[in-house]
Amino acid sequence: MHVDVLVAEIGSTTTVVNAFQGIHTEEPSFLGQGQGVTTVEEGDVTVGLLSAMEDLKKNLGLGTDELTYEKFLATSSAAGGLKMSVHGLVHDMTVKASKEAALGAGAIVRLVTSGRLKPSDLRRIEELEPSILMIAGGLDHGERDTALYNAEKIAQLPLSMPIVYAGNVDNQEDIMELFQGYPGKVYITDNVYPQVDVLSVEPARKVIQEVFEEHIIHAKGMDKVHELVSGRILPTPGAVMESAKVLKEVLGDVVIIDVGGATTDVHSVTQGSEEISRILLAPEPEAKRTVEGDLGVYVNRKNLMERIGMEKLKMELSVEEEDLLNLPPIPKTEKEKRIILRLTEEAVYTSVDRHAGAVRNLFGESSGRKSVAEGKDLTEIKYIIGTGGALTRLQGTEKILAGIHEQGRGQKLFPKKEAEVLLDRDYLLASLGVLSLEYKESAKKLMLESLGLYGRENA
Repeated sequence: MHVDVLVAEIGSTTTVVNAFQGIHTEEPSFLGQGQGVTTVEEGDVTVGLLSAMEDLKKNLGLGTDELTYEKFLATSSAAGGLKMSVHGLVHDMTVKASKEAALGAGAIVRLVTSGRLKPSDLRRIEELEPSILMIAGGLDHGERDTALYNAEKIAQLPLSMPIVYAGNVDNQEDIMELFQGYPGKVYITDNVYPQVDVLSVEPARKVIQEVFEEHIIHAKGMDKVHELVSGRILPTPGAVMESAKVLKEVLGDVVIIDVGGATTDVHSVTQGSEEISRILLAPEPEAKRTVEGDLGVYVNRKNLMERIGMEKLKMELSVEEEDLLNLPPIPKTEKEKRIILRLTEEAVYTSVDRHAGAVRNLFGESSGRKSVAEGKDLTEIKYIIGTGGALTRLQGTEKILAGIHEQGRGQKLFPKKEAEVLLDRDYLLASLGVLSLEYKESAKKLMLESLGLYGRENA
C-alpha cells in the first residue's frame, strides 16, 4: 500500500504514526494510526517508532504487505524537548518576550536572567548546558550595553550550543564580531521587544524551530529517525502551536490543552478583550504557550498525586497505593484509566490556572482603588480543545474541559462558560501542525474533521 504522507509523533511515553492520503487534492483523508511505547530508555527511539509502524500496518489490515510513502514527517518531544536559557535586560520586558518566543517554539526554559550576567549566572549556564541559549535586551535603537556585555561574557565560556540573538537591532553587527571563532552557530533575528509595549516573538520562534531541526537530537536514536524522515522534524509543542494558529484563522480564539506523559502544555491564540487590554500592565503575545514540566501523567505522575494527596486519591478512587505507584505508560484496565483520568483533571486545571492571567486591585493614597491586569486574558476564547493521549483516549475528558470555567476563582481571566469544548478525536493536532507547513489547506480540513467541525469554517 502506498500513502501520500506518514507523520510520526515521538512523545516522552508513546509514539504514534499517522497515515494520510489525498494530501494533494481537495479531499484529504486520515487513513489510520499506529501506536507504540517510546523507547528512549532502551537507547534507541526508532525501536518504538518501528513498533508504531507495525501497529499501523495491522490497523490498516495490510498483513505482510509493504507500506510505502511519498513523504515522512515527524515531531518529537522525547527526552523533554529543547532545554533553553534566556538572558535579557528587564525581566518584565525583554526577558518575558524572549521567553514567550522560546516556549512558543517548543522549548522548555530552564534558566532566565535579567540585567548584566553575574559570575553565579555564568556558572549556572555552564552547569545547565542548555540546548540553545538566547540573548536579548534593549528596545531597537535604545540601550545597547547590557546585551553586548552579556554576549562578551557568554562568548568566553567553554560552550558550543547554538546561540540566538533577538535584542536591539543596533547590536547585530557587534554581536557577530563578539562571537567570531565561537564553535557553535550564531543566529541573528528580529528584536523580540522592539518598542515599548510591543512584542514581536514570531521571527525568534521560527529561528528556534530551525535550530531544533539543524542541531538538536532529543534522544538516543534520533539520528536514525533523521534517516527515515524525508521532511521536517518539529518539536511537538511547536507543531501543536502551528495547529492552534491555523485554527484561530478558521474558528476564532482558541485554547488547546495537551496533557502528555511528561508535561502538560497550554496553547492559546487570542488578543483577549478590549476591556482587559486597557488595564494590562505588560503586553501579552497573541499566541502564547506555557509548559508545565511537573504535570505529566506518567513521568511526573507522583507530582500530580502529591498535589491531590495520596490518601485522598485512594479514597476517591477506591485504590491502593501500589495501584497508584505502578501505572504503566498506557493504561489498559478500568482501574488504571480511572487513576489517569483523575490525574488528567488535576493537570488540566492546574496548567490553565498557571497559563491564565488575573485582575488585581491596587490602592493608592491619592488615586484610591485601581484595577490592573497581568498575564494572558482567556475570556474571549470560543473553543477549548483537548489533545494528547490522555484527553483524547479516556472517557469523561470533555466534562473536565467543560469545568474549566468553574475553576477560575477570584478575578482569574479564564474562558467563559459559553466556550465550546472540542476533542481532537483522532489525536492528530501535532501531526497536522507539521503537515500544515507544507499542505496548509489539507491540514486545515483534517483538523476540522478530527474536531468534528468539518464544514464549520468561519463558524
